[in-house]
Amino acid sequence: MTDQMIKGSPSTGELVRRLSEDVSRLVRGEMRLAKLEMTQKGKRAGRGAGLFGGAGAMAFYGGAALVAAAILALALVLPGWASALIIGVLLLIVAAVLGMLGKGQVSQAAPPMPDRAIHGIKSDIEAATHKVSR
Repeated sequence: MTDQMIKGSPSTGELVRRLSEDVSRLVRGEMRLAKLEMTQKGKRAGRGAGLFGGAGAMAFYGGAALVAAAILALALVLPGWASALIIGVLLLIVAAVLGMLGKGQVSQAAPPMPDRAIHGIKSDIEAATHKVSR
């Protein structure tokens, strides 16, 4: 090597310092991404749990209406029981729809891992390893 090439190149210490700063900055960025991703997944899981709760409430009311319809049907043969039966079936349909929506929300949130952040860290490590090995 010539003296001019050595003078224009940063020292090993400078390169190590830059690498340390870059890695530190990169890790902080990936940690922020992981935190954001976990927050989003937590919110989605919360919405799914709320929809499951709504489905349970609708199923309860539907069951109560069906019980009322059965009582009315046995006690009196009047149009009142028919309306209670129709309302009960409608409530159970609403419960089924809410349950399916809740299941979809919960399945989108699982597993609760920051996938994008993990992938980013792995690719960053691979890129750094590749540069160092050159």
